[in-house]
Amino acid sequence: MFVRGVDASGESFLDLGKTLDISAGGAYLALGRSVGPNELLSLTVPAPPPSSNGPVPGPTPPIQARVRRARTAGDLMLVGVEFLKPLD
Repeated sequence: MFVRGVDASGESFLDLGKTLDISAGGAYLALGRSVGPNELLSLTVPAPPPSSNGPVPGPTPPIQARVRRARTAGDLMLVGVEFLKPLD
């Protein structure tokens, strides 16, 4: 999942994070940088390029989320986010 936001040092970023768990109300992500509690993130699910071999879903709109938990695990940050609007 692409993650866009502001890290703990105040720098804007766009990273590829790993989705460890996801539900209609939130997600658990592994990121390569620190983010603080209550930070807002924009999450986007990567989509493959269109194919002429049949219907392929288009890109999903960004999902707005708020950091609710964050802890370090080695050189990764494990982050629990709550979606501002639950997924359908």
